Amino acid sequence: MISANVPVKVSADTKLNLLNLDRHELVAFFESLGEKKFRASQIMKWIHQEGVSDFQQMNNISKVLRDKLEQCAEIKQLTVSVDELSSDGTRKWVLQMQDGNKIEAVYIPESDRGTLCISSQVGCALDCSFCSTGRQGFNRNLTTAEIISQVSLASQLIEDEKKPGRKITNLVFMGMGEPLLNFDNVIRAISILMDDFAYGLSKRRITVSTAGVIPAMARLAEISDVRLAVSLHAANDELRDQLVPLNKKYPLTELREACTQFLDKQSARSRITFEYVMLEGVNDSEKHAHELVRYLKGIPALLNLIPFNPFEGSGYTTTSNNQVNRFGEIVMKAGITTVIRRTRGEDINAACGQLVGEVADKSRRERRFIEPRFGMKL
Repeated sequence: MISANVPVKVSADTKLNLLNLDRHELVAFFESLGEKKFRASQIMKWIHQEGVSDFQQMNNISKVLRDKLEQCAEIKQLTVSVDELSSDGTRKWVLQMQDGNKIEAVYIPESDRGTLCISSQVGCALDCSFCSTGRQGFNRNLTTAEIISQVSLASQLIEDEKKPGRKITNLVFMGMGEPLLNFDNVIRAISILMDDFAYGLSKRRITVSTAGVIPAMARLAEISDVRLAVSLHAANDELRDQLVPLNKKYPLTELREACTQFLDKQSARSRITFEYVMLEGVNDSEKHAHELVRYLKGIPALLNLIPFNPFEGSGYTTTSNNQVNRFGEIVMKAGITTVIRRTRGEDINAACGQLVGEVADKSRRERRFIEPRFGMKL
């Protein structure tokens, strides 16, 4: 089991939200109350598997302990502000936080799996030019409790549907925000997600996405072997600087080395998923495809080609299906496993790059979305 090993800070006059604690931290908490270690496992099962938030309903612990917990602790979830169901079965939730901000989580059902896409920040600390989340600016990192609450609420609401085959089997940190810029809370959440007394998800069913925060990639490799996805979108620095401004700090050569080092720490069968949003006339030519082939050569990789999902003022348009197929043929012929993704949940703005929530922007990010051209600075 992995753990953030970072103490959760709680003020003296605030109840401790137990959703913030992984099992190691719950053990320490109960020991501080003079209780046995096994109380941690009992409480985890009540919270994460039974969905119980009222301590008085936890009938296998003493009345004295239940009363004590009511005095010093709580199980506080986010609240559902909007619940939308797409014509393709995708379901999106807009979730309200106490500070007035809102985030989004999306459930994507497929024939062989059900993937929950969750957020890690309120808005995003990065400023990728093709992403509507980035346009919202940035407010703060989510707490572990706010990350886990997305999973807890989605699990319960999907179960309430009582529809065969609809359940969460996979989880991706690909919603609002850059997960590796909220490292400790994301790692603590992963510890809870993988815990057999909580959600019991396999490390192979959890994917953390990053635009290329290289120091955090190295930290992640040291403590976890969950799957890694890299938002690439261009294989030359000039263009990627425009699309993913983080590239100016961590250019492609350094990113490639970081990917190689990450894989060196993983099992022999591991590979990295590379995400590539197709933007008409920007990064979708045969030249760009060959650049991508050269960049990925020698890296065990899965390439996802993703249709751009338009939003007002983006300045970008979606690459045609024919051109996406031509692009895909080039990289596939080079031996790179490639998947051409189809858009899901577009009718409820739940598709990749469309999540916006409601963000009180603290970044003062004033972007003007204009039609991009190669060589034009954004």
